[in-house]
Order: sequence, then C-alpha cells, then structure tokens
Amino acid sequence: MNSLENPFVRTEILLGEDALKHLARSHVFVAGIGGVGGHVAENLARAGVGRLTLVDHDLVSPSNLNRQLVALHSTIGMPKVEVMAARIADIAPECQVTALRHFISHEDADALLEESGAGILADCIDAIACKASLIHAAQRLELAVYSSMGAGNRLDPGQVRLARLNQTHGCPLARELRGILRRAGASLSFWTVYSPETPRPPAPRELPGNGPAGRTKTVNGTISYMPAIFGTFLAGSILRYLLAGSPDSTN
Repeated sequence: MNSLENPFVRTEILLGEDALKHLARSHVFVAGIGGVGGHVAENLARAGVGRLTLVDHDLVSPSNLNRQLVALHSTIGMPKVEVMAARIADIAPECQVTALRHFISHEDADALLEESGAGILADCIDAIACKASLIHAAQRLELAVYSSMGAGNRLDPGQVRLARLNQTHGCPLARELRGILRRAGASLSFWTVYSPETPRPPAPRELPGNGPAGRTKTVNGTISYMPAIFGTFLAGSILRYLLAGSPDSTN
C-alpha cells in the first residue's frame, strides 16, 4: 500500500505494522467531548485506534468556539458527540465510533462502561461527583483509567504534566477528587494530566448548566490552547499504554 492509499504510513514508519494492528484492535471510552475530550478522541483516531465510544450530553454552544474542536458556527446547537463522530468519520472512516448523547450519573456509570466493551477510560468530564463515580466504576471493571484534571483558569502551558492522582499537587479539582475517591475506597493510583499553576478566579456566580434540572455549573475562564494541550497529553499517554502491550512495541 503506498502513501496515497495508507493514511497511517507515517505512523507505521514510527511504530511498525504490528503496533498499528494492535491499535486497530483497541477500544477507548472517551467521557466528555469538550475542549479536552475532543482532542483526546481526535488524536486517538488519527493514530489508528480502531474503536471509540464517545459520551457527552451537551450541545455545541457559542461559548465553545474559543477552544473546542467540535465548535464551529455551522455546528452550534448540534450534539457534540454527533459532531465528533462525523469529524472522525471524515478523518479515519475505518474507526468504529459509538456516539452516546447521555449525562453520566452514579447510577449508570458501571453499565455504560461494561456495555461498551472498552478497555480504557479517558475521563474528560467536569462534574466532580460524576467524574468520581465513573473512575470508581472503571476500577471495579478493571479498566485502565486516564483522567483530565482542571485546564480552566490557567495560561501556562509549561506547567502541564502527567502524574498519578495521589502525586498531584496545586490542583483544586484533583484535591477534591482525591477526597471523594478516598472516602469511597477507590484507588488514587491512576494517571492524570494536571497543572499546578495557581488558577485564576472563575466567573463570580454559578450559571445553570445543560444537564439535569437543577444542576448548576461553575463557569471557568478558558484559553484556546490549554484544553488542547491537556487532551494531547492524555491521548499520548493512552497511546503509549496501548503500545506497551503491542508485540512490536518500542516503549
């Protein structure tokens, strides 16, 4: 197959044919298709991951235009998972995508993960209680867990780093998540992308979110590149994990 026929020719040069075949057999569950999750999903698809389950309840809004891959003037009002699925189909048609417009809750986290058949969780959601429930469910099902901490209210790309949750510092979201998971008896030894940069203050009040009735959402300030960096870090970490299990791994 020549380079015009094989979109993964440059990846194959780097990784080898067997590693590409291994990625094609892999399945990742991406929770949250916003600023971070969109970049995770796209980078996994572009690398040759064969199956993705995308879950997000939200619609594209004008406020997403400053940072989210799914956000274009032409996609405003459309479900994020549907926009992302169509984008991946245009990039890597052979990637099997399941797009679920759904708000993940404590009650259905286990079922969603188990029914998906995925082997890895890429957690990119903001709601802290739902985040904790999803991570704990993934641990019970023995999925590998990769999770994004807070990218909002930050500007310094040089401070973004990878660490296990119990090794993070300076991130309020990570601190709160540690407390919830510790009380639930869950493991804190899973990989996260975070920044210890002191966050700038969010908007001074909470505004209604697009989730279930009564749910409020703190509005954080964001810049174009930070969610993209978090998402790229997370996708790269997941790919390195997958390649470590490849028969042709160079890791």
